[in-house]
Amino acid sequence: MAISAPVRVPRVVLAAPGSGSGKTSIATGLLAAFAARGLTVSPHKVGPDYIDPGYHGLAAGRPGRNLDPWLVGEARVAPLFLRGALHPRPADLAIVEGVMGLFDGATHPSVPPGFASTAHVAALLRAPVLLVVDASAQARSVAALVHGFATFDPGLRLGGVILNRVGSDRHEAVLREALGAAGVPVLGAVRRLEALATPSRHLGLVPAAERSTEAVGTVRALGEVVSGAVDLDAVLSLARSAPPLEAAPWDPAAEVAAVSGRPRIAVAGGPAFTFGYAENDELLAAADAEVVTVDPLRDEFLPDGTAGLVVGGGFPEVYAAELSANASLRAEVAALAGRGAPIAAECAGLLYLARSLDGLPMCGVLDADAAMTPRLSLGYRAAVAVSDSVLAPAGSRVRGHEFHRTVTDPGAGPTPAWQWSAAGAEGFVAGGVHASYLHLNWAGSPELAQRFAAACTAVPAAPRARS
Repeated sequence: MAISAPVRVPRVVLAAPGSGSGKTSIATGLLAAFAARGLTVSPHKVGPDYIDPGYHGLAAGRPGRNLDPWLVGEARVAPLFLRGALHPRPADLAIVEGVMGLFDGATHPSVPPGFASTAHVAALLRAPVLLVVDASAQARSVAALVHGFATFDPGLRLGGVILNRVGSDRHEAVLREALGAAGVPVLGAVRRLEALATPSRHLGLVPAAERSTEAVGTVRALGEVVSGAVDLDAVLSLARSAPPLEAAPWDPAAEVAAVSGRPRIAVAGGPAFTFGYAENDELLAAADAEVVTVDPLRDEFLPDGTAGLVVGGGFPEVYAAELSANASLRAEVAALAGRGAPIAAECAGLLYLARSLDGLPMCGVLDADAAMTPRLSLGYRAAVAVSDSVLAPAGSRVRGHEFHRTVTDPGAGPTPAWQWSAAGAEGFVAGGVHASYLHLNWAGSPELAQRFAAACTAVPAAPRARS
């Protein structure tokens, strides 16, 4: 990556001792509170999570972006952060929500302990950390907990604490007194407010895009609560203490070359397909593709002139009946695949292309059936491409993640997509179709976007007049 003049962006990383401490609610509330003050705020999320950035984006009014050293490499974390913080206009403040516990990272033999943890990303961003502590079952012991997090890594700067789920004025006073003796400033104390809990289901929180008006109300309420319970001036002062970053903002145009013909690439969106990284679309656009959105729940036809299709992740199992009922679009997708047009499908996209999902007809592009299971498949994957495809040549190595409670029968086609364990290959490659459970951020492997966009120029689209 090219090095530019140092860039100063006020920034703070929200971390916690462990999952379930309320990081997402506090981060979303902070974003909403600062936005209500008139500040331009930039939201970011450590790790591969798709759902939290949706709430962040709703609060900030600009896309929430992921920062994950596993998916994109350490060298791209600061440039990707600057891309989000400076685009489309410079932010007054960037808030980075962590993942799991502060020091919890990837558990993979190829990386050291703590890799891709919140602490790792905070170090790469040279950002101070604000620890969100669930104080609901603690009193003076909170000081010992915070002291341990403050001293575990001498290179990490713990700038303060936000107490969450505080029970009463007396409880708050005890907590503040204990932490005062420990020398760690308390920048806020948020009471227990079950009414603001975000609904969840089998893969975590319900995406903001699915909750529509309700999600907007929740975000607004979180902003009001945090504004009244947190010292926003102190948080802003902490963020402004972060030193300049000596990195150039990530530029998708520097990662790919323009292809000929400006192919039109449809990207699935809408409530059923909410999982995707902003960088993927930006890379396709930088390759001079025209990126358009199609909603498989509502649109009966693909956009005229569609030369390729990207179907990312989401919750098609929740909307299986509606997706199945849209027979017109299912037929269009099958016809697109039949013409050999490039189709890249991840997880939910794989299910949508299958013959059936929980017994309901899907697109029938793949000779496979999908169904929900009680088992969660979750984790980082270091994968190798088994076959040549529109996405990657055989032998290509990528880093992705897996996150689903469904299975396909069979689990791989005659020409599989990836292999990441001795258990065997996974996914399907057939004609122009590449379908797999593996989620990828193409910023980590921009050659995927280049190859896909180029493949879209090789197969003529079938334009059709719409009535």
